[in-house]
Amino acid sequence: MPITPVIDHAVINVDEELDQAQCLFQRMGFQLSTRGHHSMGSSNHLAIFADNYLELLGYEPARQTDARGLWNVAPGLAGLVWKTRDAHAVWRHLQQCQLDGEPPTRFFRPVILPDGSQTEARFCISRIRASAVEYGFSFFCEHQTPQAVWQPAWQVHPNSVQALSAFVIASPQPEQTLALYRQLFGTEARAEENGGYVLDSGTCCLRIITHQQASLEFALPPVAAQAPAKMVALCFQVASLEQLRRCLSQGDIQWREQGHQVLVMQQQAQWLAMRFAEKA
Repeated sequence: MPITPVIDHAVINVDEELDQAQCLFQRMGFQLSTRGHHSMGSSNHLAIFADNYLELLGYEPARQTDARGLWNVAPGLAGLVWKTRDAHAVWRHLQQCQLDGEPPTRFFRPVILPDGSQTEARFCISRIRASAVEYGFSFFCEHQTPQAVWQPAWQVHPNSVQALSAFVIASPQPEQTLALYRQLFGTEARAEENGGYVLDSGTCCLRIITHQQASLEFALPPVAAQAPAKMVALCFQVASLEQLRRCLSQGDIQWREQGHQVLVMQQQAQWLAMRFAEKA
């Protein structure tokens, strides 16, 4: 069964620092959902966009469980999540590719909708084998109750962010890191002049670039050329860079101008680098 690559959301693992992460991202001008609590023990905040979103994933100390499950990874940008309408069909595909992890997993979290009514956000996920994604985790997410996530009232952000537009992985060998996604989707990626690759995947593309290029583009601390692959940055589309700058200033967030883009460096965003641009 051919699978079309479409990025659903990006996950930042903040461990027990959910309060700090919530405060930081609100200072940057994101509207965040009220804290949600998954049936498997983790907690989160979401920044919802038109057809993808950003998830701050962590744990409240009182809810901490011994089993970290899918998210036993280092803090930082950690999860690349793909859309699917059928997690079980994806699992069969993963088995054929010898990329299957755990069987499809169902879980939920209670949600209060903008009108005050209560419901549940329910999901079924199929994870790519953990050993194939040593730089984080990646899975396919079947939203069984999309209306419990994509509410128009939650898609309006003071900083004018409209979409997650790029998910960036830095790698010592981008073509080798890309091989997983070629195997998974059977599609070719576009080569960049700098030795990186771009995989078109819905509103948000996947970029795999060298560590040197990541350092140049996102002002990341330099690392050895052969350092392990790492999820390092997210890019966002905004309606107004001026509106974004006002939010960052009001939130006491420093940024750097990059031509017609704005970069919030890792030192400010704490867990990753973030770049913002208006639609071309």
